[in-house]
Formats: sequence, C-alpha cells, structure tokens
Amino acid sequence: MINKAPAQAIYYGWFIVAASFFISLVTVGARNGFGVFVIPMSDDFGWNRGSISLAASVGFLLNGLSQPFVGRLYDKVGGRKLMLWGLLILGLGNVLLAFTTHLVFLILVFGVAMSIAMSAGSMNTTATILARWFKRKRSTAVAISAAGAPMGGLLLVPLTAYLITLTDWRFTWAVLGLLILCLALPLAYIFMRDNPQEYGLQPDGDASTPSNGQPRSQTTPASLESDRWRDAFHHPPVWQLGGAYFVCGFTTAIISAHFVPYAQERGFSPSLAATAFGVMSGLNFLGVMAAGALGDRFGRKNLLGLVYAMRGVGYASLLLIPDPWGLWGFALIAGFSWIATVPLTTSLTADFYGLRNLGILTGLIFSAHQIGSAISIQMGGTLRDITGSYDLPFAIAGLFLIGASILSFSIQERKYSSRSRRAQPQPIAPGV
Repeated sequence: MINKAPAQAIYYGWFIVAASFFISLVTVGARNGFGVFVIPMSDDFGWNRGSISLAASVGFLLNGLSQPFVGRLYDKVGGRKLMLWGLLILGLGNVLLAFTTHLVFLILVFGVAMSIAMSAGSMNTTATILARWFKRKRSTAVAISAAGAPMGGLLLVPLTAYLITLTDWRFTWAVLGLLILCLALPLAYIFMRDNPQEYGLQPDGDASTPSNGQPRSQTTPASLESDRWRDAFHHPPVWQLGGAYFVCGFTTAIISAHFVPYAQERGFSPSLAATAFGVMSGLNFLGVMAAGALGDRFGRKNLLGLVYAMRGVGYASLLLIPDPWGLWGFALIAGFSWIATVPLTTSLTADFYGLRNLGILTGLIFSAHQIGSAISIQMGGTLRDITGSYDLPFAIAGLFLIGASILSFSIQERKYSSRSRRAQPQPIAPGV
C-alpha cells in the first residue's frame, strides 16, 4: 500500500538527509572521542596502549565482520528498524561504560555490543537509505549526511576532553550515551523512512510523470546489477572499492584512536590535542561537501583517487615536518580527505551494482574498511609500546595510501557506471 505524503515545497528526502546528518554527528562524534579516554582510563587502571587499543580494535573488527549480515538484514527488513535498535544499544552502551572496572568489561561493551550496534545505526545504513531517495543528487545527499561525522568530531571531541577535565571520564561516558538516547534516537524515529515509492514519491523529488503526461520511463539499470549479490565479485569494481576502503579504514581509525595520545606525547596539552583533532574533523565537513558536489557533477573515481593521495600528503607532513607545524599541517591537509571517501564509494557502488542488493554490497565493502581499522588500531598501540613512538605505524599508513590512490584511479567508471552514456550491460558470470 502506498502512503500519501503531504504536499511539501521541500522534497522529503532532504528531511532524511538533515536527520541523518545530526545522527552521524552524535554517534560518530561520540565514538571518535575514544582517543580522549585512552590516557585517563590507562592511568586509572594501569593499562598500556596495546591493552586499551584491544577494545577499539576488537570493536572495529566486529563492526566490519557484522556489516555484511546487517546489510543483508537491511535488504530484507529495511534500514529504519535497524537504525532504531542500533541507536538504542549505542546509547545504553555509552552509559554502561561509565561503570567500567575491568578491561574485559570495556571490550565486551565497547568492542562487542556497541560495535555491532554501530553497524545498524551507522553512516553506512543512512547512506544506503539515501541511495534509494536520490539518484542525480546521490553524492551530494550522502555527503551532507556524512558531514555530520566530522562536525561531531569538531564539537564532541573537544567537549569530551573538557568534560573529562571538569568532572571525570565516567561522567563523560554517561553524557555521551544520553545524547544518543535523547537526541539521535528520537530523530531517527520521527524522520527516517526506507523508500520514496512507499509514499508516492520519486528519487530526487522528480514528478511521477513528465510534463507531456506520459508515464516516466524506468530508471536506467546499473550495468552490473544482478538478482544474486555474489555475482558482484565476478567484476573488478567491488574489489577495487573494497581494497581502497580497507586502506581508508586503516588510515583513519589509527588516527581516531591514537592522534590525541600522539599529540600529547609531542608536547600538546590534552585540550589542545583534542582541539587539533576537532579542527581536522571540522575541515572534514568542507572536504566531504566538496566531494559530494564534485562527484555529482564530474566523475567520481578520479576524485576518490585524489582524496587518498591528499591524505597521503597529510601523513608525510606529520612525519617529516617538525612540530608543531607538522601536526597542524596534518590536521589541515588530511582533514579535507577524511570523510570525503564515503559519498564517493557509496555512490560508485550504487552506480555499478544498482539498488537491489545495495545493503549487503555496501556492507561487504564497508567491512573491508572496518577490518583495516581494527588492524591499524591494534598495530598502532602495539608498535608504540615496542618502539616508544608512533612514527613507524604512521609511516606504514602513509605508504598504504599510495596503493589506495592507484586502485581508485584504475576503476573503469565510464565502462560500468549507470550514470555514463557508455555504460552497457555486462555479461554476468554464473552464480557460485
């Protein structure tokens, strides 16, 4: 049954964009604040960096491994239900962290329960929902939604550091949980919807029929679209996108967990280190918005390659330029590239493979991102304990970005994308 949406001057999809922006701000901002808790919790419990990094690395790993299953569930039951349950568990989990007394408790709550819930309530789910509400403006819509994440870093990470200084880390965990329960969860309940057709709407707010009164033709199918999601792995784009996204996770998560401790070890105060991270996150807003707009107007894969290359330049400045210029240079250069990969990767996946199995395919590609995240967080903490410095893990991350840039530039967008006039249906290999 089609529900009639009220007549509105603004396409309802933009309300979903606005809600998902704020949800990303609260959830990702709260999760990115983990690095601010590293030193105060380590001081209280006597944990080394490798031990406390285990909670974050397990969390990113389970988040990644659960993505394909959550994506498949999305294709069957819809994203709204997944988001509501995910946000509920995320909020309660943050509150429970205020009662941490043992490393195992931190791993179970942050690393297991909250990380699986993040798969349901994350940017990945909102991006998949928005891919159904937008086609021509898909990159722009996903970019605005994803821009909530860097704004969360800009606002919540410094707020987290301030609250820890003003009160303690236990109270701060509880505050972050209440923000999710009292703000993000109600917004998702009120505004999130799965499909425009259920409300008699078309993607991008287009009319159901053109001005001549004839029925609108069906949307051009994606060249690699298939009834079986496994068929996607018979073609290069899913491997290229997944490989580059692995590096994306590897090079962002290590900074999310270790940037603030690194800056403190280089002589920055806790508040100034958190401010530098916040500035980097704020610049993400500009970067992701530019990536979304340019991705809709021009090709997406070349822009994706440039984004990874820019992040590599940021790592080079961090390691090669003396402090404080190197650290602030990293924050400024890498900040523009941090979340810019999200709208480009999600949009390319939808362009190549269509909407039929988009949930599981974006889940599989994002799982590569989270596996890279898990490896880098643990590697960063362990190598810091062994060498006494973050220089080696950061250098490895910078080198990986060269490969991600090459992978992205090698994608044959004009051949496979449904947005290109040259996109032709490709023969699908038999299912496995």
